[in-house]
Amino acid sequence: MSDEPDGDQPEQPEEPAVKDRWWVDTGDKRRERAAPVVPAPPVGSGFYRSGIGFNQDVARSRLTDLNLKLLMEANPPEGEWGYLQLAETRFPERERERIKEQVALPAYARGVLVDCGRSVRLLITGTPLGQRIIDLTLGDAPSFDCWIEGEWVREQLFRDMRSAMQALARFIPEVLSPEGIATWEARRAQV
Repeated sequence: MSDEPDGDQPEQPEEPAVKDRWWVDTGDKRRERAAPVVPAPPVGSGFYRSGIGFNQDVARSRLTDLNLKLLMEANPPEGEWGYLQLAETRFPERERERIKEQVALPAYARGVLVDCGRSVRLLITGTPLGQRIIDLTLGDAPSFDCWIEGEWVREQLFRDMRSAMQALARFIPEVLSPEGIATWEARRAQV
C-alpha cells in the first residue's frame, strides 16, 4: 500500500488555522464593525421607573388598614400588650419583654408587639380601636408614624432604639390621653 491518497476516498477537510478559531484574539479588528454607543440611563432612573403608577393615597390607606387589622386580630385589653408573629424568625424574646417593661401602657391605651423577625413594631391605640394609631418600628432604623382618624399626621426617624423608646414615652400621652386628644381637637378647630 502506498501513502498516496486513493482517488475513491473523499478528501479530509483541513483543520482551521489557530488564527481562525473563535477564542483566539488576533487583534485584527478591521473586519468588525463598531457597536453603536448607547448612553447610560440617568442615575436613579430604575428607582423612578419602579414608582410608575404608585398611588401614595392608596398605599397610605392600605398601611392604615393593615395596622387596624393587626390591632383587631390581637385585640389586646386596655392597658395591656398583645403579640403577633409575622415572620418565621423571631425578634429576641428577651428584647420583647424588655420593651414591654419600658413602655408601661396607661389605662387608656392598648398595644400590640408585631414581631417581624429582625425588627419589631409597636402598634399602640386607644378607644375606639384604631381611631388614633402610634406605630413605632424598632430595628436597624427606628421610625415613628402616627395616624389620627386615618390621616398620617407625623413621622420621625431616630438614630437608635434608645432614643426611639424615650420619644415613645412622650408620644403616648400626647396622642392618646384625654388631654392630648383635647389639645389636638383645639388646634384642629383653630385651623
